[in-house]
Formats: sequence, structure tokens, C-alpha cells
Amino acid sequence: MKKLALHVAILAGFTGVASTAMAAEESLNVVSWGGAYTASQTKAYHEPWTAKTGQKVVNIDKAQNGLSGLRAQVESGNVTWDLVDILPSDAIVACDEGLAEPLDHDVLLAAAPDGTAATKDFLAGSLSECFVPSIVYSNIVAFNSEMFAGNQPSKIQDVFDLKNFPGKRSLQKKPINNLEWALIADGVPASDVYEVLGTEQGVQRAFKKLDTIKDSVIWWEEGAQPPQLLADKEVAFASAYNGRIFNAAVNEKQPFDIIWDGQVFELDGWVVPKGKMDKVKDYLRFATDSQRLADQAKYISYGPARNSSAAMVTTHADTGIDMKPHMPTYGPNFATAIPKDDEFWADNGDELAQRFNAWLAQ
Repeated sequence: MKKLALHVAILAGFTGVASTAMAAEESLNVVSWGGAYTASQTKAYHEPWTAKTGQKVVNIDKAQNGLSGLRAQVESGNVTWDLVDILPSDAIVACDEGLAEPLDHDVLLAAAPDGTAATKDFLAGSLSECFVPSIVYSNIVAFNSEMFAGNQPSKIQDVFDLKNFPGKRSLQKKPINNLEWALIADGVPASDVYEVLGTEQGVQRAFKKLDTIKDSVIWWEEGAQPPQLLADKEVAFASAYNGRIFNAAVNEKQPFDIIWDGQVFELDGWVVPKGKMDKVKDYLRFATDSQRLADQAKYISYGPARNSSAAMVTTHADTGIDMKPHMPTYGPNFATAIPKDDEFWADNGDELAQRFNAWLAQ
């Protein structure tokens, strides 16, 4: 009997080792945006997680189609994505459609180092039923400073001024941000943009302003395109994610400057696909703790979404430059900032996208 018991114990031990090994070998499929942003996630979250657990993280650069891809996988019953980096407005839709898991934030997420609960440490209003933010980023317009001798642009109005600031523009092939900027360029105060855009007259006004530069626009769909177009001097201005421009200017020494006027800032973060909570919950807790979010801000100029993380960030990990002036939330950069209205775009995004595509086809 003793030999039998010993044999069972040995088998159990091997089974436990095998289970641990299998868990480590089973990789996590994490959907994100690619480029400098995914690189910052890899350094701040993925590599430390693999070092800690042995579990590999596979990056899938499909976040631009995150909502539609998630919907297709859930509807087919074949969900291969384990965690999806997504915008808050898309997270609202995913939650409403039952594509993403509801989250108990204070149970799932790590408290701040001083013990402050997660729901009080994340930026006010940033958590939603199925969404956990990781960063604050900004949609901005940048320009190649070598293409403007002396008179350098500084306002959103300059992007629409073809006479004084000639050259091609590159804008994202979506209504989001473009409609807001068109209204600002037409004289609408930043604080009133969504009130105006919520009216038929406001929408018509925005498209009329876009008409003035339509023939000078190269439309982009992938985040890597704007820095390349600027570097090649195919365009003088390009809308972009501020982190992409930071990476090109600081790490690649490109002559790019950011127009912070009228920046549209927003959150970005995670949803857990339906049925994936057990697999991904430990990683999600790790990747959204205070230290990990602070570490990410060392690699890219996106502000951490936790209050406790801000004091942990000082300089860029590679160049040693002060990161503060490069953050969207830095005082002078933030003076005329517009918070993207996620509820507005969740309610009106499909209709405005149809109108935008029809306008492009005209």
C-alpha cells in the first residue's frame, strides 16, 4: 500500500509539473495596434510576464478591426483572441452586444501601491463595464518642419490654410477627429464641438469645411503610414497618434513637430473576449498594475491611465529625455484639448461613417 501511495504521489507530482509546463506553453493571443505602441507594450508588459510565468505572448496587429473581428469570432463560436486592445466607444458596443466579459474591477485589478482600490486609482470615469484603460493618448496633426521655412504652423486652422501652408495633407480615413477639427478650424470653440456636431447643421458645416482641403488630402488607414508619408515629404501635414510621431522624432530623428492645438485625446485599453476570462485574468491584472503602466510611459509618450503610475514616470528609457513635455496631458499641450466623446461616437459612429464614405465618393 505504501508503494502504491508513493506511486500515486509521484504520478500526481509529474501531472502537476506537466500542467504547469502546458500552461506556460499555451501562449496568449493579444490583439493590439502594432508599431511603436505594441513595442511599448512588449517591453512593459509582455516580456516581464513571460519572464515571470514562462507564458509567451503573441502580438496580433488587428486592433483597427478589433470590434468587427471580435464580433465575427464570437458569432462563429471560434474565439482565438484572448485579449483585445480597443477604444472605449467600441468597448461599449462590444459589451452591449455580449461580445466581451463584464469586469469586477476591484476584484480583478490590482490596487495601487498604497492600497487605494483600482476603481479609485484609475482616472475618473475611465473604467466601464467591460473595459479597462491602460493609456491616455492623443490624435494630433503633425508636420514636417523642413517643409516650412520660417513660418511654422501652430493651429488646427493652419491645416486648412492651403495658401499660407501649402502641400498635401494626410488624414485618417474616418469621420472621427476630422469632423471635430473641421469645426474648430471653422471657428467652433473646443468646448462646443460635440454640441454643434450633434446637429444636422453642424455635420453639414464640418463637411463643408473639409471640402476646402479634400483635393489635397491623402487618406491613411494604418497607423504606420503618417510618419512615413511625412518622412518622404509626400505630405506636409499628417494626422497621427502622438506616440507614433514621438517615436519618429525622438528615436528616428525625423524633423517632425506636433500641433497640440485641438488635440483629441482619448483612452485606450482592454476588453476580454467572451469565454476568455479564466485564461487571461492573471495577465490582465499584471499588465494594468501601477508599475506596468508607468513602465510603458518610459517607451512611448502616452500617459498612464492610473493616478499612482504618474509619479513613477520620469525619463525615456532609451534616450533619457524628460517625458513630461511629450505627454498629451502636459499643461501647455492640454490647453485646447478635446476629450473624445465616446458615447457620441457609439451612438452616431455608424451613421457618420456612412455619410463620410458617401462624401469621399463624391
